[in-house]
Amino acid sequence: MICSARELGLGEDHDGIIVLQRLLGAGASALEPGQDALALLGLTEEVVEVNVTPDRGYCFSVRGLAREYVHGAGLDVATAFRDPADVEVPAPTSGGHPVELRDEAPVHGAPGCTRFVTRVVRGVDASGPSPYWLQRRLQQAGMRPISLAVDVTNHVMLELGQPLHAYDLATLDGPLVVRRARAGERMATLDGVVRTLDPEDLLIADGPAGERAIGIAGVMGGRETEVSASTQDVLVEAARFDPVTIARSARRHKLPSEASKRFERGVDTALQAAAAELAVRLLVEHGGGTADPAATDVVAPGAVLEPAAVSLPVGLAARLSGVPADQLGSRRVVELLEQVGCRVEEAGDDLAVHPPTWRPDLVQPVDLVEEVVRLHGYEAIPSELPPAPPGRGLTAAQRARRRVSDALAAAGLVEVRSYPFTSAGRSDQLGLPADDPRRVALRLANPLSEEQPLLRTSVLATLLDVLRRNTSRGAADAALFELGSVTLPDPEVVAGQRPAPRPGVDHRPSAAELEALQAAVPHQPVHLAGVLSGRVEREGWWGPGRAADVHDAVAAAQVVAGALRLELELSNDAVAPWHPGRCARLSLPTEDGTPVTVGHAGELHPAVVTALELPARTCAFELDLDALVAAAPDLVPAPRLSAFPPSKEDVALVVESSVPAESVRQALLAGAASAEEGVGAGSLVEEVRLFDVYTGAPVPEGHRSLAFSLRLRAQGRTLTAADAAAVREAAVAEAARRHGAVLRGA
Repeated sequence: MICSARELGLGEDHDGIIVLQRLLGAGASALEPGQDALALLGLTEEVVEVNVTPDRGYCFSVRGLAREYVHGAGLDVATAFRDPADVEVPAPTSGGHPVELRDEAPVHGAPGCTRFVTRVVRGVDASGPSPYWLQRRLQQAGMRPISLAVDVTNHVMLELGQPLHAYDLATLDGPLVVRRARAGERMATLDGVVRTLDPEDLLIADGPAGERAIGIAGVMGGRETEVSASTQDVLVEAARFDPVTIARSARRHKLPSEASKRFERGVDTALQAAAAELAVRLLVEHGGGTADPAATDVVAPGAVLEPAAVSLPVGLAARLSGVPADQLGSRRVVELLEQVGCRVEEAGDDLAVHPPTWRPDLVQPVDLVEEVVRLHGYEAIPSELPPAPPGRGLTAAQRARRRVSDALAAAGLVEVRSYPFTSAGRSDQLGLPADDPRRVALRLANPLSEEQPLLRTSVLATLLDVLRRNTSRGAADAALFELGSVTLPDPEVVAGQRPAPRPGVDHRPSAAELEALQAAVPHQPVHLAGVLSGRVEREGWWGPGRAADVHDAVAAAQVVAGALRLELELSNDAVAPWHPGRCARLSLPTEDGTPVTVGHAGELHPAVVTALELPARTCAFELDLDALVAAAPDLVPAPRLSAFPPSKEDVALVVESSVPAESVRQALLAGAASAEEGVGAGSLVEEVRLFDVYTGAPVPEGHRSLAFSLRLRAQGRTLTAADAAAVREAAVAEAARRHGAVLRGA
């Protein structure tokens, strides 16, 4: 078929059909009918995809990857590696295009531009198409061919790792000026977007006073000076910019260009002149231009182009890696560092290592050790597991938390994990009062998301997001729980009234400083939260099923207590985010009789359900698991089983409707316990259970009837009717004393 480049997926050209003679140039003379078109068009070539770590910016080039390939193949760099940047460059002259470095606000004291090189090519057809081999190389690297000038700069960047930029020389006015942006300054970049600049942005400008911004340095050039179809004279720029400045500008303007990716990782400080020379040669060869003999090469005053020497103790590599010293002796370490490109001088027991200009990441001895071990071979590092000390395993708290997780999972709940980050607006969505201590949250200095910069003070605050995500995807019936830490900071520390000290790194912190630091660390207890929505019993032939309600949330909390051999006391409460009429306070009894609140359970407030887009009537509970674990008994005696039959007593008590059923149950337990001494049979009460609630005639208005089942059993004998009656009467009497309970029908 006769097709265009776009129709075959070879490029964007759709002006006409592909003419092989014109496409392949001189290589088309040997064409014969029947040849494989895929091979002719370079479509059979293999492309290697490489993931580069942030500390190895030199690998963003064929030059750097070739050096790494030599290392990996075990070859000698001196003989197997040919540096494409090893070209003869013209000496700087006074006739080149003028450049001025006016960085008046350097970041962290580092100049924004260390070195700036320019070259000029005149009479070049810069807007014409690039040779096909050059276009294919760019396409294989994931870049789109545009024009000869742009393609040449991109090709040299891919080959050497040095970003370049091409200007239409006719559009420039006066010298190129490198300066910081002025407040409120604006410019149009190559993508056609007019951008408002920040005073920290480093710019390329021109004009007599450098007043016109024509590019964001190291990120993207300006539209006014781009190479166009009318361009005849091209100015090539090759510079070295400050990595921090470029990284911030690229993120600020959301312009992660190929150039910024390399600049922010650090480019070779000795590469600019060679990169410009290679670009000029390609423009002259394929564009028919003439290179000016003059060249501009400006270095910022006080700029350091050579990396600082690093002192490396001879035995450090063997000591840190664990490789035997006879394998990583001084001679071997020097050999490997020279393979990296370092210049090494022996200075007594230390080595003075001068890193190459393309490795700005080698700044301390451990960096050099990493290179030595990497080239020597990670497989040479001995693998020795440290012996496990006997008698150590899970702590009591860890075993307790695992028992709790197993118990809830056995009860039908699913354990999940959520990120412990939340927003300031979550407290409003949960309906927390203005003075609620849970509103005092610690703000992260560098949050993963600016929308969630706070550490949670409640596990429920983030667990509800998991429920919403699951229900929105069709999981209407959900029962979830999560164990996780919460952060409860001191309000004075959060408000800055008692800031934490910041000791220096030049000395060990004093005891007072360590104590102050420890005091500023917020309390981080482990909490347990659970949510239930939808149905806990599905419908079927056995019945209509049952939706989750308050009792299921309370029951789940009691499962937690039961796993720790504890019993919770229940009472009414009104605490956000729960419904004030359907909220239970969960407490533990203490020796002095004052219960300690360890959590709450109930139905969420309708306003909370609406704000968080949760299913209607969602129920939840949250417990201070650390408090429960601390109260759990260390040793639980084995239960004593009685061989004697139980005695069952039922009582129906009429009380005011405002009296909680749990309070009446606790009164029955206390009364039964007081009667056990008189009966003389030890502990008799096995269970007191509410099994019926009734309102209506003949129960008076404003009252209700609560029916309880008492299960009694003695260890050493069969209880008589008199024993059971005595316990029953004492239990009813205590309920009457505490709550005015009256036997129904009495």
